Amino acid sequence: METPQAPKGLILDWGGVLTSDLHSTMSAWANAEDVDLEQFGLVMREWLGREGEYEAWVNPVHALERGEIEVPDFEGELADGLSKRLGRRIEPTNLLGRLFAHFSQAHDMTALVRRARDRGIRTGLLSNSWGNTYPPHLFDGMFDAVVISGEVGMRKPEERIFRYTLERMELPAQDCVFVDDLRHNIDAAASFGLIGIHHVAYEETASELDILFGTKLS
Repeated sequence: METPQAPKGLILDWGGVLTSDLHSTMSAWANAEDVDLEQFGLVMREWLGREGEYEAWVNPVHALERGEIEVPDFEGELADGLSKRLGRRIEPTNLLGRLFAHFSQAHDMTALVRRARDRGIRTGLLSNSWGNTYPPHLFDGMFDAVVISGEVGMRKPEERIFRYTLERMELPAQDCVFVDDLRHNIDAAASFGLIGIHHVAYEETASELDILFGTKLS
């Protein structure tokens, strides 16, 4: 019986995988802004409908992710919605920038990606952008392919952005592992043929990657 061939590519999300988790980040932002996260969720529900409420807690409006709306316009809409809910003014200028300031780098995951690339594994970043800039270290010899939703006009979990990323990786779906902290993105990737890992904690993800790639990356 032949031993299954190890994957050749590793594709990762940014927010919540290569950074602090989204719940703690959102909570830190809400505390700093004196914003009730429940009220934030209600504003998102008004925009996206009840089905979109959970996704709204961790993703901005789809149009923002695809680069179809300018960041200041989105910040104005969000600040206006929050201001009405809270009964006080929320400053729209740099609203998302103030949120992004609470993200911190996940040094353990970053080091794992660099070890993987040093061992000949092709690496890629696939991120739904919130109109934010990304830390320069992410592009300093860390990835073979970088796909940012707002730059390509597509977003996860759309099949086309996974196909586009695989083209950039120059690998078929079955040869790539995809790591994301949102289950629906993992389910979509798996349905398109990628090997999915739902990221919750470094230790669990690193252990799964060690097994899949047949080498110690942790």
